[in-house]
Amino acid sequence: MKKRISVSAMFVLLIGVAALPAVAGEAREAAVEAPPIVALMSSGSAGVDWMPVVEYDQLVLTVTGPDDLMIRREFKAGQNPSLSLFTRRGQRLPDGDYSYELRVVPVIEPAVREQLSAAREAGNSAAVIAGLRRQGKLPASLVQSGHFQITGGTLVTTVSGLTESSQNKDQVIPDDLIVQGSGCFGFDCVNNESFGFDTIRLKENNLRIKFEDTSTGTFPTNDWQLTANDSASGGASKFSIEDITGSRVPFTVTAGASTNSIFVDSIGRVGFRTSTPVLDLHVNTSNTPAIRLEQNNTGGFTAQTWDIAGNEANFFVRDVTGGSKLSFRIRPGAPTSSVDISADGDVGIGTGSPENKLHVFGTNTADTFIGIGPNPDGSPGTESALNIGYSGASSGRGSGFLNVRPDSGATSPNPSLRFLTANVERMIIDDQGFIGLGGVANPSSPIQHSTGAILTAGGTWQNASSRATKQDIAELAAAEALRTVMGLDPVKFAYKVDPKEKHVGFIAEDVPDLVAAPDRKSLSSMDIVAVLTKVVQEQQKTIDELTARLEALEKDKQ
Repeated sequence: MKKRISVSAMFVLLIGVAALPAVAGEAREAAVEAPPIVALMSSGSAGVDWMPVVEYDQLVLTVTGPDDLMIRREFKAGQNPSLSLFTRRGQRLPDGDYSYELRVVPVIEPAVREQLSAAREAGNSAAVIAGLRRQGKLPASLVQSGHFQITGGTLVTTVSGLTESSQNKDQVIPDDLIVQGSGCFGFDCVNNESFGFDTIRLKENNLRIKFEDTSTGTFPTNDWQLTANDSASGGASKFSIEDITGSRVPFTVTAGASTNSIFVDSIGRVGFRTSTPVLDLHVNTSNTPAIRLEQNNTGGFTAQTWDIAGNEANFFVRDVTGGSKLSFRIRPGAPTSSVDISADGDVGIGTGSPENKLHVFGTNTADTFIGIGPNPDGSPGTESALNIGYSGASSGRGSGFLNVRPDSGATSPNPSLRFLTANVERMIIDDQGFIGLGGVANPSSPIQHSTGAILTAGGTWQNASSRATKQDIAELAAAEALRTVMGLDPVKFAYKVDPKEKHVGFIAEDVPDLVAAPDRKSLSSMDIVAVLTKVVQEQQKTIDELTARLEALEKDKQ
């Protein structure tokens, strides 16, 4: 059945305004222009094709269909947009209603692109764009949209012709029209129409309400239209507000939109899918409410898309263009001021009053800073390579190597600075400044090592020498000690790092094996002292023997 254009009397009766005689002066005709045409659309058994009728650098085709189906294609200059009935895997597109948008990326000269890029950096892109458009250097973006159906695997895009009915003559009522009951307007109204609760009913297969303003002079004159459903066979079931004068459709609701898709309450709060908005803008949905910020490239800038969304797992910002990376995330339950930026730009973590460019704060019994470095395997205790913090009675550490314990009330020694590797404490600087090495947790000397070596308060280094730390103890033979001493070659020298400072000593590579280090790169002074001691002891014995013999000879002479 072909669509019909309603008689003008329907519009006159509906608004209840008499058709008054023409006023003095010229009456203007409504400036009704067809929406801009980017490409002519044709369909076949294999799909839909568009033949562009405008100049373009690129055409972006976006098609949405049943079950959240979305297809996006980009076509360079010289390529005609098309949509196949089959996916790339050879599957047929599902039956249902489809909407398409064909967006023109205009041809923009390189110099203009450079101007736009510089304007973006300078923050005055709006003014630059307006100037370029006035000069005709930046074309306005063109968009063509429409609808089609796929039924039984076949495209339905045929548009029937529109014919005007002339069976009934216009009726002119030169005064107010008052209807105390319900009114039905349209070709398909019948006698004894059952109105139910309807006060006004439009009933036919081509429903339009047009507001045609005949004002002249400086009065506003824009024409508007309320449109119910497309006129084309296979078109969209929808309700639109059309700017007839501007050839635009600024508002459309398609059939099937959920209850309270858009709801404005009594104080101006807007709800999306909720009739009880609690803030100025309230989005309510069963799965990840989100806002998409999509910059297309029709204005000369690089296309970029961001999503802002939240669900039970996190609140996040998603870089859709960059591979849908979640570059910013907040987990549910994050405490107040988890990240807080003050008026002067200081960043607080765990504090709303940061005192430095970066201020990390935690309580006495909580790690204040944890997590710089790799995540070896994700298991507990391997979270980071650097940990600064305190965690109650424990050392407050993962597998980190730096741990600060500032709580003087905790287990002594505190406050302290501790260095760890492989989750084992290797060094501590306690509240007195004493340093413990090799696992000494509470040093009693300025420097104390687990082997027993210490630096005394007086500045003397004492090597570990307890019997408890030694094994394979055997007496040093006098002859071996003497050979070693005789093999020592004392020299004078200066270290290369400080040529001015002179020393006396031995060369590690040249000493006898008894006092040599395994790598012959260093020497132990205690080893040499022990050898010298044995030699001196033996020499003292000899001296004692000779002294005794001398005393005996002197007695004999007497």
